[in-house]
Amino acid sequence: MNALVLRAQWQPRDADGAVAEGRGSSGIRVASRGSRAWREPKITLEQRADPSPAADEVVIRVRAVGICGSDLHFAERDPDGYMLYPGMVGTPVVTGHEFSGVVEAVGSEVRDLVVGDAVCAEEIAWCGECFACRSGRPNNCTRLEELGFTFDGAHAEFVATRARYCWSLAPLFEAGFPADRAFELGALVEPTAVAYIGLFVSAGGFQPGSRVGVVGAGPIGLAAIALARASGAGRILAFEVSDGRRGLARKVGADEAYDPSALGSEGIATQARESSRGKGLDVWVEASGAAGVTEQMASTLAPGGRLVLLGRGPHRVDLDPEWLIVRSASMHGSIGHSGSGAFGRVIDLMAAGRLPMADIISRRVDLKGGLALLDGTPRRESGKTIIRP
Repeated sequence: MNALVLRAQWQPRDADGAVAEGRGSSGIRVASRGSRAWREPKITLEQRADPSPAADEVVIRVRAVGICGSDLHFAERDPDGYMLYPGMVGTPVVTGHEFSGVVEAVGSEVRDLVVGDAVCAEEIAWCGECFACRSGRPNNCTRLEELGFTFDGAHAEFVATRARYCWSLAPLFEAGFPADRAFELGALVEPTAVAYIGLFVSAGGFQPGSRVGVVGAGPIGLAAIALARASGAGRILAFEVSDGRRGLARKVGADEAYDPSALGSEGIATQARESSRGKGLDVWVEASGAAGVTEQMASTLAPGGRLVLLGRGPHRVDLDPEWLIVRSASMHGSIGHSGSGAFGRVIDLMAAGRLPMADIISRRVDLKGGLALLDGTPRRESGKTIIRP
């Protein structure tokens, strides 16, 4: 099969004790922090053997797979030649983790899937046995691996994964979506489920009519906007520096969309107060990972308001606890997309026409076209690029 493969040189930074080295289930060397260990990264188009399913696995013919910001960061380099991606990653590995396709083969122990089923799959390979998993928190699994990070992913013609991570796309087909659109929506379930977990599981949701603000209108921020609209938010504010992304934010449900760079150093807070008539926002979603915004969001929470942190970056936060204490407000970190039936609920919302996530697709390419976009050149697309292998 054809596949996009990430390769890099193992060169941990001198005297750096922050990098843990391990081995993935596929035997590749894995760094806990890729940006501290992998140098001169490069993604190439290669011929790989077609995968075969283990007893509890399925092999999926990939029909649609997204390019995520993490995929771009794999190939981008800092001035010293190290990859920009800061999280867990091993090489050599086939990239790609936001995908859907058709089951081509099933392992001997698989009971709930058959050849021909249309599915998407979770990227987080939770173990189901550690304390976090047994406590109902698979996103915090202490033994987790990640498809497209520590074992081969879906920027390929075929991908193998455990059947227990797969979710049926039957609701989309039953709702009458054409196959190409159904598979594209299937590839968008993963980033949408990240926002779903953040809003409704980690932060506990909100009442209909609530005022919601989202900083950062990349795919996850856009998903948060669409989910907030589908769930009855009364007013949704979006803050995003890209004009194209602000347009997408309005398209998927934002009532107002602002360029924070044009608002001044405290412009997000000022605009939030003005738009809420001084009441503050009931929910804030931080999906940018930018410095200096979390403090403005916390300072404009309504009584009982909630701030959910989804964006990751190198910044630090200087937070006055009085902003939370006197309003009985709270701040929630959130990561991942697994658990709470998130994938299934997102699929059902898409099937019902409540989540217009296909509107954020800006480009469709084949594997060669995907390779051209993963050449290490810094890119921040307005929408989502979908690869059709």
